Amino acid sequence: MFTTLTLRSYFTVLLVSLFLQAASAQPQVTNQPERVQWFQDLGFGLFIHWNVDVTLGAVISHSLSGASDEYVERYFKDLPQYFNPEKFDPVAWAKLAKLAGMKYVVFTTKHHSGFCMFKTATTPFNVMNTPFGRDITKEIIDAFRREGIAIGIYFSPEDFYYFHQNKIPIGRLQLPQHYPANNPGLMAYDKRQLQELMTQYGKIDILFIDGPGDGLREYAWSLQPDLVITRDLMKTPEQVTPNEPLPRPWEACYTMGTDWGYKPTNDPHKTGTQVINMLVEIRAKGGNFLLNVGPKPNGEIQIEQEALLQEVALWNFANAEAIYKVKPLPIIREENIWYTQSNDEKYIYAYVLRSGADDWKYGDRKALVLTHIEGNANTKVSILGYKSELVEYKKDFDAKTYLAPTPIGLVVSAVNGQRFYTNNRWPNAVVLKIENAKFRKLNTAKSTQSAIDGAK
Repeated sequence: MFTTLTLRSYFTVLLVSLFLQAASAQPQVTNQPERVQWFQDLGFGLFIHWNVDVTLGAVISHSLSGASDEYVERYFKDLPQYFNPEKFDPVAWAKLAKLAGMKYVVFTTKHHSGFCMFKTATTPFNVMNTPFGRDITKEIIDAFRREGIAIGIYFSPEDFYYFHQNKIPIGRLQLPQHYPANNPGLMAYDKRQLQELMTQYGKIDILFIDGPGDGLREYAWSLQPDLVITRDLMKTPEQVTPNEPLPRPWEACYTMGTDWGYKPTNDPHKTGTQVINMLVEIRAKGGNFLLNVGPKPNGEIQIEQEALLQEVALWNFANAEAIYKVKPLPIIREENIWYTQSNDEKYIYAYVLRSGADDWKYGDRKALVLTHIEGNANTKVSILGYKSELVEYKKDFDAKTYLAPTPIGLVVSAVNGQRFYTNNRWPNAVVLKIENAKFRKLNTAKSTQSAIDGAK
């Protein structure tokens, strides 16, 4: 026989059960918080822009927008016949990315042109209908996954080939039909392609939707709930770093030269120091750094870009600890010194950027005053990658790191003693690891002067 209490308990359990069922039936509307944290901790990724127009060296896809009928017809008909990257080696790409410290990859499975770099039943305009005739997306995913690198795909909801086939003027977000939400045919077409991408290649970690994602985000999550969607849900500035930290998460997307795809001429590249300094600044501001390569028509990464990745690899080999699983301090820099802290707040990292090899020369001692760091008797400072005991060929040389907590901040005296170049002219940032210290806020220049006066 049921008592009043028993009935009340029964109905409570029933209501909770119905509520949980209803909640579980709701479509996913945002990235899972724990997956966002996972993404932020990755820190550094490789963007790969590759498309059928690589044989021309033109801007990827965008030359179709506003082009003449003749140009458009030749693009769609002729260019696939030239796509045959005989030196394509995704295993080498993946190993180079891993060496450079990249934790994730984002590959252009379909750019705006509509050319699919994967095996698809949705369109003949795909990599299988080229002299190459292989599923490039699968080979890239397999190679990077074997190196332990998280897998991301770039996908354009706008599709110039679809527009052309359906007599829609080719452009980007200029007509209602350019938006899948306003174009049921385009929405169904995109969903079929996403279904292929989300079910043919195992677990996909990241989706970069370069265009309007309404309806597509939810569909992608229904196939891969752990998916982190970056562009379309996060700030992903291109070729610019914000002056101030953005609310996390965010991701800065940069080319090494001036273009995303391969550009054979008129394309000056950044220096290794510029790329390393960008990595430091973006991480200090709480962002991820997605650095792009544009493979050549034959499938090789051009030597300038390979060399930049190798220089980043050398720097990261010594300093990787300061790049991953870190977050910004309330003050991100003072002059040429940038800061982060470990997620558990046990360590503060101070990245000392240099204007060149003559700024804090190899073997020289330098005094630094970290005005926003408060030290104590237990504070320790070390240089990442360097033991601070010896400087090569210098006998009886004191290379130790000294520190002193003072009213004006933590004073550090350190030697730049690790040899990376034969000519000793390595120009890149030196990173200090600081233990048992904390951030201190200085409200005004007046408070700084008061601290100086108190130290006299």
